Amino acid sequence: MSLSPTFLLTAIIFTPALGALFLAFFNKKAVEPMRMTALVFTVVTFMLTLFLLNDFSAAEPGIQPVQEDGTRGVSHVWIESWNINYQLGYDGISVPLVLLTSFICMLAMLASWSIEKQVKGYLILYLLLETGMLGVFLALDFFLFYVFWEVMLLPMYFLIGIWGGPRKEYAAIKFFLYTLAGSILMLIAMLMFYFGSSNLPGGSSFDILALTQIGQGNVAGITFDRTVQITAFILLFIGFAIKVPTFPFHTWLPDAHVEAPTPISMILAGVLLKMGGYGILRIAFPICPVGAQYAAYALVVIGAVSIIYGAFAALAQTDFKRLVAYSSVSHMGYVLLGIAVWKIGEDSAAVGRDYWLMGMNGAMFQMLAHGVSSAGMFFMVGVIYDRVHHRDLNQFGGLAGLMPVYTGLAAGIFFAGLGLPGLCGFIGEVFVILSAWNYSPVLAIIAASGVILTAGYILWTIQRVYLGPEYKGPHAEAIVPMNYREMTVGAILLVFAIILGIYPESMFGIMRESMAYLVQSLDQGYQNYAAAVQSTSEAISGILK
Repeated sequence: MSLSPTFLLTAIIFTPALGALFLAFFNKKAVEPMRMTALVFTVVTFMLTLFLLNDFSAAEPGIQPVQEDGTRGVSHVWIESWNINYQLGYDGISVPLVLLTSFICMLAMLASWSIEKQVKGYLILYLLLETGMLGVFLALDFFLFYVFWEVMLLPMYFLIGIWGGPRKEYAAIKFFLYTLAGSILMLIAMLMFYFGSSNLPGGSSFDILALTQIGQGNVAGITFDRTVQITAFILLFIGFAIKVPTFPFHTWLPDAHVEAPTPISMILAGVLLKMGGYGILRIAFPICPVGAQYAAYALVVIGAVSIIYGAFAALAQTDFKRLVAYSSVSHMGYVLLGIAVWKIGEDSAAVGRDYWLMGMNGAMFQMLAHGVSSAGMFFMVGVIYDRVHHRDLNQFGGLAGLMPVYTGLAAGIFFAGLGLPGLCGFIGEVFVILSAWNYSPVLAIIAASGVILTAGYILWTIQRVYLGPEYKGPHAEAIVPMNYREMTVGAILLVFAIILGIYPESMFGIMRESMAYLVQSLDQGYQNYAAAVQSTSEAISGILK
């Protein structure tokens, strides 16, 4: 069965929004029917993303679908006077993230049975959030990308602010202000590109593919000069780094995670953080290769610092959820490190580019692996919190004897986050550290030491929570085994953590060609800039002579 590309991509994005509209007509007292309806819409969305995977050609490195006239993606006029289009497409970078989004949203919806307050409003906002996230990963018009980015912001603000913990208002406002600040910086860069592309045949454009060609020096007579690229890259990087999040733009994350309800923490860690990494890969690096190369060393340092800082911060926590939140800061540092190991020099033409490609693949795989393991860790924290209503690590202990199935699933998922060989967290980290060694052995050693620190806080957490004498803390009488719904969510996440760990080719096969194409195009874009500078310098020298 084959669906038209426009219909399929539109259906993937707006099926959750259609579900939200459908739920608006339900009686607010019909809680169980509303939950089942929302779950059905998330399952249908996931099935549609499987159709997308079926249509995707891993051998084609560029944006798909490819039209008969050679144009890429699907595009329809939206706001003609500003040359804004409803432009969608996918490649080996976006397809895995679309699959991850629909997958985590489906499982987080199963975890949402614990939400008992204002269920109708929660489900509507939840589905609107999914639409915003999917739109970000499929949009090829910068303006459309920005709209979906903002659509995602408001539902998350209310989901934390209404259904969160005791300090939910503070956490929601902090999340909103940080993300809004990043959005403003992104908007400034977007307008710089729009007005800088006014010499295109069709006039100024928000087309990400066209802007990429300009930034990489592939459009005759039009370019974004060095100053524009460096300025725009810094603005974009800060905007996306807030979402990743990397040190020092991370401070909103622990508060948001601690106060958010369990299903929203799963989405926040499993999907939203990946939007920052995707923005760097899709927009910041391709449109501003000169700016990216200019900032590469600083980005590698920030990535290494994030790894170590996040791990030490996690070691210091006594709140179970805050510990997992800081582990996300540490693990996402590998993503930035792998993306940024772009070495220009004598060995850049061969060995350096191969290591950079390894780092890019490792960073992308780390995003997917972290999406699975972090969602699982937050879910496991939520399972025990729903029973004992506290997260104090010093008051836990002995849960293995009371909840053996829960303990087994939790141990497997936490070991996946640790980076144990054979589980999903190992592959990306190894690829990133190997690529970093070629860039800077010192920074690679610093990053690798994060693995030891991660093992420290994960093993210490397992010891404090699951081992030792029987639990005697608050609400000990409420500790009962996992129900079938909880076991289903935990088991599925653990199974996929194992699959990604023992068969990473399942994702590498999808992303390999697109990543190779991205690395080659970025390197060529920088070489185009260097050649133009050399040509200008020679011309000036000739005039002076």
